[in-house]
Amino acid sequence: MKEIKVRITFTEELLGTANSDPNIHSEFIASKAPDAPSREEEIEALGADEVERKEMTVFPRNKEGQPIIWDYQIKGSFKDACGALRKVAGTESSKLKAYKKEIDGLIFPEPRQIPIIFDGKIGTCQRPLRASTAQGERVALANSETIPAGATIEFTVKCLCDSHLKAVIEWLNYGIYRGMGQWRNSGKGRFVWDEII
Repeated sequence: MKEIKVRITFTEELLGTANSDPNIHSEFIASKAPDAPSREEEIEALGADEVERKEMTVFPRNKEGQPIIWDYQIKGSFKDACGALRKVAGTESSKLKAYKKEIDGLIFPEPRQIPIIFDGKIGTCQRPLRASTAQGERVALANSETIPAGATIEFTVKCLCDSHLKAVIEWLNYGIYRGMGQWRNSGKGRFVWDEII
């Protein structure tokens, strides 16, 4: 087994991915009920600020209230990078078969909760979401907490197969092009990394 200790420094702001409402599932189910209030009635009943807060994606917090990234989000970033780099001939990623299973079962970021270290304040990012659906074009507004560029995270990646370490390094290098978190395709969450000795 090989491992590498990593420090990621975000070169672009990072967007939160967790829903701010812990009861979102039950509320979603309730919203599908025939007598559910319309969005306008909900805004009137709760106030616009509360509705906006409920619909914002945020950073999970540890017991001390510090924003964190979960270990599985690092795995997700690795899967995203590997999925793209598999199409590039000669890459370590192009050699992996069933790459999602290999990342899930053989590559382990630690610790479970990875604190985000940053100076400044948590901000917000609002952006339109566009989709082509069977009912036509749809546009919605997304709202997320943001942590400013310059933030860092530190974690260890354990590779049960020694050969995977080269792929992990390749995926970390890919972070300069496509980062982690929400709205990655716009450049949010891009990062550089270095190995901590």
